[in-house]
Amino acid sequence: MPGFKVRAVVEDDMPAVRHVAKRFGLLTGWPAACDFLDAERAFGTLLIASADPRAAQGFGGTLRREAVTHLGDLFVLREHQSSGVGRALLSNLLAGDGPKVTFASSDPRAVSLYVRYGLRPWCPLLYLTGPAAGLPAPPVREARVEDVAPLDARAAGGARPDTLAWYAAIPGVTPYTTDQGYAFARVTDGQIVIGPAGGETPQDCAQTVLGALAATAEGIGAGPFPQAARTARIAVPGVHPLVPVLIGAGWRISDMDTFMANDAALTMIHPSRYIPHPDLG
Repeated sequence: MPGFKVRAVVEDDMPAVRHVAKRFGLLTGWPAACDFLDAERAFGTLLIASADPRAAQGFGGTLRREAVTHLGDLFVLREHQSSGVGRALLSNLLAGDGPKVTFASSDPRAVSLYVRYGLRPWCPLLYLTGPAAGLPAPPVREARVEDVAPLDARAAGGARPDTLAWYAAIPGVTPYTTDQGYAFARVTDGQIVIGPAGGETPQDCAQTVLGALAATAEGIGAGPFPQAARTARIAVPGVHPLVPVLIGAGWRISDMDTFMANDAALTMIHPSRYIPHPDLG
C-alpha cells in the first residue's frame, strides 16, 4: 500500500499545500490574502497527497470552464517523486470523459505522462517578457466582468464567470474590451501580467491585448506604481499572431511549456485567438 492518501483539500490543509507551492516558486506575484490555489479550491478541484495531516507530499489542482477541465497544477516534492504520488493525483484529477487541457512543463517526462492520460501536444506556450511601451496602442475601454465573460467563453471553450469575477476583485486587476475582444491586465510585483484574453478573431485578441498593455502602462505612469511595472509578461500560444509582433519588438522568451489537450478539447479552445492566464488557464 502507498504511504500516502489522496483527498480533497480543506482549509486546514492550505498551509501544507502552500509550503509545496512555495518550494516550486509558484506563489510569486500573488497577494498573501488569496492566490490561484484558492481559486482551484473554490471553482475546481484541489487535491493533496499526504501521509501526515500537517504535511503534503504533493498536490494537484484543476479549474473548470463548463465542460472543460484545465489541469493547472501537479507538483510533488523532490523527495517523494517516483513514489506514485503524481500518478495517484493525476488519476483522480483527470478521471472521466470530457475535454481536458494542461500546460506541460519542459520536462519530457511530463509530456509523456499526460499523453498516457489521453492528452497530446498541441503547440508551444511561450512565456514572453518585454516592455509594455513602444507597441501599437489600439483603443480599449475598461469593462465589467459580465461584459467580457461571453467573449471569454467562446475563446476559452467554456464559461467561468465566477472565476473571472474572483480574479477581477484582486487589487490591480482591470478587464478591458473592444467589444470584439477582451483582456485582463494586472499590475503586480513590478510587472503587468496579461491574461486571460481572447477575441472573436485572432486579430481581435491581439488588438485588445496591445490596447490593454498601452492603457495599463499609461495608468502606471500617472499613478503610484513603480516605473519598473512598465515591463509585461504574457503566456502566448505559439500559433497566436502576437508572437512575431512581440518578439519583433524585443520581447524575450523567458520560459516555454507545451499546450496539451485531448481530442474533445481540440474543437473547443482556440489558441490562435486566446491567451491564457499563466496560473488560471
